[in-house]
Amino acid sequence: MREMNDNKMLKLKYQNSGLEAGTDEAGRGCLSGPVVAAAVILSEDFSHPFLNDSKQLTENQRNELRPYIEENSLAWAVAFVDEKTIDKINILQSSILAMHKSIEKLEVSPEFIIVDGNKFKPFKNIPHKTIVKGDAKYMSIAAASVLAKTYRDEFMAKLDKEFPNYNWKQNKGYPTKQHREAIKTYGITQYHRKSFRLLPEQLKLDL
Repeated sequence: MREMNDNKMLKLKYQNSGLEAGTDEAGRGCLSGPVVAAAVILSEDFSHPFLNDSKQLTENQRNELRPYIEENSLAWAVAFVDEKTIDKINILQSSILAMHKSIEKLEVSPEFIIVDGNKFKPFKNIPHKTIVKGDAKYMSIAAASVLAKTYRDEFMAKLDKEFPNYNWKQNKGYPTKQHREAIKTYGITQYHRKSFRLLPEQLKLDL
């Protein structure tokens, strides 16, 4: 019997047996900064009252969950792929690369991998399953989404101190109106993804 999270009805595992890692990424749609992925292997008795897809949680809830996940999982890891790599190999390949890197860093090797979304490449010889909206269905993917999001947000807050004009502490590099206005006014930084459509009138931007 697969265990369930009482509040959100998230399943603990896709398979009934074996060490299963969930993986997810954050920052795919951003104009600046890295894409960040996490991988998590949860214990059989793991539970938390409000664990869910990170996008459904408040910042305070994510920040409360992060240390709980880290302290109560069998293994977890976070990996970054920077904007230069994103520009070189594209965002999809970079997202998959970040997920591979996070799985590689796990202290315990999983026997099965569940992935948020519908795109993935095999990691070594470990079988995997892609799951659309998996972060709202399985606890390990939800936990990975929380770690990826909080670590990326923390990183963007540090970059904000270097480039405060873009308000990355607030928008995290996403294409908000304010972020695009700042690009229009101040130009781009080394952290912007030059392969992305940074402004609707791209030709007016001096790259």
